[in-house]
Amino acid sequence: MPGPQFATPQPVHPSKPRQRFTLEQANKTLPLVKRIVQDVVNSHEHAAELQAKLAAGLTGKDMQAVQTDLEGTLEHLQGYVDELAGIGCELKDYATGLVDFVGRHQGRDVCLCWKLGEETIGYWHEVKAGFAGRQPVASLVEGE
Repeated sequence: MPGPQFATPQPVHPSKPRQRFTLEQANKTLPLVKRIVQDVVNSHEHAAELQAKLAAGLTGKDMQAVQTDLEGTLEHLQGYVDELAGIGCELKDYATGLVDFVGRHQGRDVCLCWKLGEETIGYWHEVKAGFAGRQPVASLVEGE
């Protein structure tokens, strides 16, 4: 009698390598990133309004309609975040439209920092420093 049959495991695909951008490359993505981030901010604002309506104590059909709208809005919001990840940047703040791109400074990874409303990437910060540690890109020394 043959032993148990096991499904052949599917090959494991390595995770997507972390994308690194030069300042020039990151700035070239901004026209698309700006449009997506504007959609993020708008969707986030709409979701917050819908959540406030639910918290106000809607009932019946009104509650169901708002809940359905909220679920759709959150689904769209996740799609926008996924689009940004596909470009290679990371959304840091839904309300302000803060985005980081991984760049290099003196041989180490840093974040090239951009916020909705800024024309170009004007700041960078150490990976663990966050927004409060932003420094002007004039001090950035790209490369190894």
